[in-house]
Amino acid sequence: MVKKSMSIPANLLVGTSSWSSSDWLGPFYPPDLKPGQFIEAYARKFPAVEIDSTYYSIPPPHVVAGWREKTPPGFIFAAKVPGAITHEKVLKDCQAEFTQFLRNISLLGDRLGPLLLQFPYFNRNLFPSREPFEKLLKPFLAALPKEFGFALEIRNKNWLSWDFLELLREHRVAFALVAQAWMPRIDTLAKAVDLVTGDFAYARFIGDRKAIEAKTKRWNKLIEDKTPEMSIWIKELKKITDKGVKTYAFFNNHYAGFAPGSVKQFEDLWEKN
Repeated sequence: MVKKSMSIPANLLVGTSSWSSSDWLGPFYPPDLKPGQFIEAYARKFPAVEIDSTYYSIPPPHVVAGWREKTPPGFIFAAKVPGAITHEKVLKDCQAEFTQFLRNISLLGDRLGPLLLQFPYFNRNLFPSREPFEKLLKPFLAALPKEFGFALEIRNKNWLSWDFLELLREHRVAFALVAQAWMPRIDTLAKAVDLVTGDFAYARFIGDRKAIEAKTKRWNKLIEDKTPEMSIWIKELKKITDKGVKTYAFFNNHYAGFAPGSVKQFEDLWEKN
């Protein structure tokens, strides 16, 4: 069985973005643990993980099957859609890659959770406004297979609008809520729009990569106090989970220096708030 904090509600799954950091040896994993054993050890502590490696390439079937075999029933993998689709081709002529990705990642079976369409910040040379991007996005969303759950992240804060979220809602795609330096705070957004656009909610604690990498290149301890920000997020996420919405929350090392430590802090603050 998957271990889960007693303070976290059943409809909230909290974990990290990736499980493969060797910097976690000692503070999170046993010091002598082999990389091939990381996911087994991870799944004994957290109920879900966001796969980062799928952004870089489509995992071969035997790798996906191995992830499933090494984790217990009830454990959930979220996965990033390959960057070849979201960043390089930007939804154009990508059906072959997308089909192959879905075929392979489906081997996770009941371990498979949401699939994240993570788009970069688009500069004005590529998209002078949101409208040209939406012309590509609308048919792509309309063609998404219904047997999968999708979340979508954008990093152009000026593109956030009621109309854009309604587009996601029309296709039951979750709007990815991101704790990131250049995106609006969750409480600011919550005052303006309904944050839940799909059958589940999806939160990502990303942080400021440039700022934190100026402080450290090791990801084995918390080096920033995120208590005030986390408390704000928890208040808003509780409004979502209290409605019975399945919710996922994933922490990056760049959020505060040590993703597993951020998960523990989040769990502790959830109980206090």
